[in-house]
Amino acid sequence: MLKRLLQDDDGDSKSPAGKNLTIDGGDPYPELLRPTSDECREVRDALLSLHGFPPEFASYRRLRLRTISAVDGQDTECSVKSDKEESVLDGLVKILLSQNTTEANSQRAFASLKAEFPRWKMVCGVDMNERGRLCLEYLRGLSVQEVKTELSHFKGIGPKTVSCVLMFNLQHNDFPVDTHVFEIAKALGWVPKTADRNRTYVHLNRRIPDELKFDLNCLLYTHGKLCSNCKKNVAKPKAKVASSDDCPLLGFSGLV
Repeated sequence: MLKRLLQDDDGDSKSPAGKNLTIDGGDPYPELLRPTSDECREVRDALLSLHGFPPEFASYRRLRLRTISAVDGQDTECSVKSDKEESVLDGLVKILLSQNTTEANSQRAFASLKAEFPRWKMVCGVDMNERGRLCLEYLRGLSVQEVKTELSHFKGIGPKTVSCVLMFNLQHNDFPVDTHVFEIAKALGWVPKTADRNRTYVHLNRRIPDELKFDLNCLLYTHGKLCSNCKKNVAKPKAKVASSDDCPLLGFSGLV
């Protein structure tokens, strides 16, 4: 089962993830000064007003806020939330499943997988030599670039998957670029029309303020699924925003 899951990652897994996700080499579009911090904040606020914060990402958001509160030494409502932190390996498998089927099917598949195999070492024979056990929790102690290098060793783990693990499961300020985010970024003029997904990742991660990355990414993804205006080159929307006038991004670009 795991072997099958590791076969595909949205078409970007042929290149080493660590190489593709490196943002230290400079902005691929240094003369493009968008998005600005203010623009990112305005888009975030507009989408939040339209959709509210997506419930499917709410527990990850609370965990991030709890982590930030703990680092700052604050004892806030967010810092004492009881959301259970999923393991890095659980998160990775969930992400891989979601890339290969619908959201509902991926949730059912993961639940069935865990019901049948509560512990990952039950899934397949475990090589005990390198890490001692089937576990990715050691990634929590690594730097962003070290995580990218480590995960790039796994067949089928591409840049988008690595970025999702960084953002959702390791609480790093990273900005994954999936199909929805990619198409909206091009439509907004945040990257050139000729941009590819890897260069888009590098540019957006350099331009978008860290404190806005998580919320903005979740909201762009959600809006891309729901708004017909923003899905020209993607599959048919699951549901449509009520009318063209209801897309708040029309005020930021030439989206039609």
